[in-house]
Amino acid sequence: MKVILLMALTVDGKIARHPNQFIDWSSKADKKLFVQMTKKAGVLIMGSRTYDTIGCPLPGRKNIVLTRNKDRQSDNENLIFTDQKPADLLDELKASGYTEVILSGGSTINTLFARANLIDEIVVTISPKIFGTGIDLFSEELDLSLDLKSMGKVDDELVVLKYQVAKPQKTL
Repeated sequence: MKVILLMALTVDGKIARHPNQFIDWSSKADKKLFVQMTKKAGVLIMGSRTYDTIGCPLPGRKNIVLTRNKDRQSDNENLIFTDQKPADLLDELKASGYTEVILSGGSTINTLFARANLIDEIVVTISPKIFGTGIDLFSEELDLSLDLKSMGKVDDELVVLKYQVAKPQKTL
């Protein structure tokens, strides 16, 4: 199971100004790339605050919302609320036939997957914005090594960077 962290960032590395900010600051090209990648994978994982900010399940793909709130339920087959551990969730998705998943935040969920060494790639789009303060890509200190795989421009202003996450070496 390939896990791709896909996030829009400002030039100063923020994913939002505050927890309830709707992603209305990124460009149309950024949103188009997000739709393309998430539909290709067929499934995306996000936290409950990210889902609440979006406000509804994104069509054409399975939306999985990690939450500790056991009262959150869904009758929509493409919207699942769960408190599963990341590794268990990925095992279940793999058993269901998925080979790739998009991790789409927020910072707490990104950190859960990073701490468990479950992120294979990080794709960030850099928008020409600066917030000064706000929410970081991760919510805790981490030490991830990355290998740059590609970089490019999507339009006149949007930069895309794709990194491979170097997996920690197993020691004897």
